[in-house]
Amino acid sequence: MFVALRDLRAARGRFLLISLVVTLVALLVSFLSGLTAGLAHQNISAIQALHTDTVVFSDTGSSASFDASTLTDEQVRAWQQAGGTVDPIGISRTRATLHGASPTQVALFGVAGTPFGNRVATEPGAVILSKAAAKDLDAATGETVELGSTSYTVQGVTEDDWYAHTPVVWMTLTDWQALNPHAGAATILAVSGVGDQSALNKTAHTTTTSSRDSLSAMASYQAENGSLTLMTVMLFAISALVIGAFFTVWTVQRQPDIATLKALGATTGSLVRDALSQALIVLLLGVGVGVGITALASVFMGGAVPFALTVSTTLYPAGALIALGLLGATFALRFLVTADPLTALNQAR
Repeated sequence: MFVALRDLRAARGRFLLISLVVTLVALLVSFLSGLTAGLAHQNISAIQALHTDTVVFSDTGSSASFDASTLTDEQVRAWQQAGGTVDPIGISRTRATLHGASPTQVALFGVAGTPFGNRVATEPGAVILSKAAAKDLDAATGETVELGSTSYTVQGVTEDDWYAHTPVVWMTLTDWQALNPHAGAATILAVSGVGDQSALNKTAHTTTTSSRDSLSAMASYQAENGSLTLMTVMLFAISALVIGAFFTVWTVQRQPDIATLKALGATTGSLVRDALSQALIVLLLGVGVGVGITALASVFMGGAVPFALTVSTTLYPAGALIALGLLGATFALRFLVTADPLTALNQAR
């Protein structure tokens, strides 16, 4: 560490510059990670709350899709007669208004049973609002909201649930069917404990996925998550390349000094540890500042941007950046290992 700290003091400008670059990369990665998680939450949080083994869609001849799925009464009965737990769920969108204010776009979830836990309206003519829907409508328990041309009483306010970037309103399946007479008996089925699903799919003309795989049935989620994840991966790769290139140049410039140290008795192992210590100090400083700025920015952003500040969007990317930075710096060590002490002695003559 002695040589590493002396190098940092002697070339403060150079190391501050690379620390600034690392800070910017860490800021971009952590912000993009938080944005990806925030957008995913506003896209699939309602579906993630689904407690079931299998999700049943109507078979449209292509891959499963929430938008294209429309189940008939016959299809629902076919699955219900197979035993197990089968809960029909209707999903649609409409506009909600309160006290004649500007309408708010909401996603309607008509539910029979408890596949979403306590997210269920227990009485006809009643709805449960997600936190986002209640905030947008400025509605409280006991007030009346209009969905389409029908009025409903707010039974309560539940979690911050979203579907395709639209706040969710929960209602009974019967009320959902009355609001959407042309949408079939349900959109999907939440199924648990039903065997021989392949035979049922052939008989009822349906298709099934696991609860986790059903997220891929949302086209908007696939497009957003895929693009943002690719950008994040590219930023990780760029950070490793930038840090590796910097330390490679720095090590090449220091080869005469390294050779001199070897001639004076310094071991290759001690010099390697010294070089990696330099890289670690720069990485800890740059990544720490970058993630700190992201955390501070998330406080001021509030709800203006769909941003999720969690361990997985801050500490995990920070750890990955440090690991990749050290990996990039490791490639520069070959110049340190191959430095010849005889070169330094000849130069000294």
